[in-house]
Amino acid sequence: MASHSDTLVVFFGATAGENGGKLGSDEREIILLVWQIVDLHEKKVGKLHKCFVKPDTLELTDQCKEETGLTVDDIVKAEPLDKVLQQFQQSVSSEVKCLGRTTYTLCVDSPLVIRQALHPEASKKNLVLPEIFFSFVDVRKEFHKCCPNAGLFYLFKFSPHGVWCSSKTEPVDSEAVIRARGLPWQSSDQDIARFFKGLNIAKGGVALCLNAQGRRNGEALVRFINSEHRDLALERHKHHMGSRYIEVYKATGEEFLKIAGGTSNEVAQFLSKENQVIIRMRGLPFTATPQDVLAFLGPESPVTDGTEGLLFVKYPDGRPTGDAFVLFSCEEYAQNALKKHKQILGKRYIELFRSTAAEVQQVLNRYMSTPLISTLPPSPIMPVPVLTTPPFLPAASSTRDCVRLRGLPYTAGIEDILEFMGEHTVDIKPHGVHMVLNQQGRPSGDAFIQMKSPDKAFMVAQKCHKKTMKDRYVEVFQCSTEEMSIVLMGGTLNRSGLSPPPCKLPCKSETPNKVHISKSLVSEKVPVFVFNQTLDLCKQNKAIGHIQMKGEASVQAP
Repeated sequence: MASHSDTLVVFFGATAGENGGKLGSDEREIILLVWQIVDLHEKKVGKLHKCFVKPDTLELTDQCKEETGLTVDDIVKAEPLDKVLQQFQQSVSSEVKCLGRTTYTLCVDSPLVIRQALHPEASKKNLVLPEIFFSFVDVRKEFHKCCPNAGLFYLFKFSPHGVWCSSKTEPVDSEAVIRARGLPWQSSDQDIARFFKGLNIAKGGVALCLNAQGRRNGEALVRFINSEHRDLALERHKHHMGSRYIEVYKATGEEFLKIAGGTSNEVAQFLSKENQVIIRMRGLPFTATPQDVLAFLGPESPVTDGTEGLLFVKYPDGRPTGDAFVLFSCEEYAQNALKKHKQILGKRYIELFRSTAAEVQQVLNRYMSTPLISTLPPSPIMPVPVLTTPPFLPAASSTRDCVRLRGLPYTAGIEDILEFMGEHTVDIKPHGVHMVLNQQGRPSGDAFIQMKSPDKAFMVAQKCHKKTMKDRYVEVFQCSTEEMSIVLMGGTLNRSGLSPPPCKLPCKSETPNKVHISKSLVSEKVPVFVFNQTLDLCKQNKAIGHIQMKGEASVQAP
């Protein structure tokens, strides 16, 4: 019997958009698959198979037409991808069997057709790919090695990244890390792995970033096995996860370790059990005991090792935060637990969602006396003494004459918000639009708008809620100036009500705390305060606005 390397399946594909070195970078669907059996033992080739694939969107770019010679008429009557893949599998199996072989090797001249086109499209369409597409030979890569002793086989398979906690002393290749921005808040590490389907993520290589309240901020740092996979990941900049486009940028190993690096013995002990599924519980009553949590989850979702599979998050003084992490030994138990999402424990509804080892570490770090180090260099702007009452924020009131916009595109500006508001723009108060930045000084996706009356605010919340802006739907909530101030200082606001910011321990230093001052800008249409980390005077009215940082209390210890 000849070895598996004596039988090759040469494979090629083309998409409806970019091909060649940029294949798959524009999310266009596959329209052509070509394959042929090569018998190296007998030095023969089999039949050349060329199958058109019907995409969901019947549109070809001019570049695609020129490079492939195909037109829409060629593919309009073709089979969809799942049918063509079945045809491929049946054809290859039949030909290999006729050769008296049972194994074969997939061979491509570039990994892009497998990594950047086939796997991502199959993932989006919920198709199960044949096993052959999980290992292949990259002939071009092997040829350029120019080493007679180098093996031909180049294995491609996914690296699991389950329960794992990186060490801050562990070297991380800075050329293998990216930052993904714009993720839906409920995204898990599995969703991110699905987005980067076809690329190998290192074990423990997904770190979801959190804000100061321990909530996901729509960003994640992802570590790949090498720079080649990182470069392919960068080609997925502005690809879509559902209806949202995801921004993908380069990041450093230092940034990754500051988020994912484990330092807590408590976390290490909690995560010492391998192959566990982690679920985060949020909103627990402060009086909840381990037995209460086990009873809430029920016998259909048993926790690994009972109470030892629970980790309650607490403040440094021992007070509970209402958060906990739970370990489950299998996916079935975890899914049963997730069905309890928003069910009642005591008098509170409990949120449950998937989590990761890195998130466990981050959440505990957030509540330690020493805060987690920022992932970006500190602002060079010198702080100034704290102001007890921000002079340019509106006076706190319980009147619900404000609205909060949540989920704005990160590229959205004042003009985009005014266009989004449409006819309601005329009802905005002077200096009534407040853009909110995160602690890195970048747009957080939130904004507050003061309306001329509660009725106007109610109307905006009703008419504009989940209206789209740049392919994203934006949530609009009615609120009061009092609630707005609390949220800007670190609290949370949603349809269920208001949660004040977490308690902070007093600073040991007697030196007064510091805040940053920002410049205020005036739109041509509506006077607006834009909160920045820059210290400047408004050119129009020389007013100085008080900075409000999304996810923190705007107070920086000296």
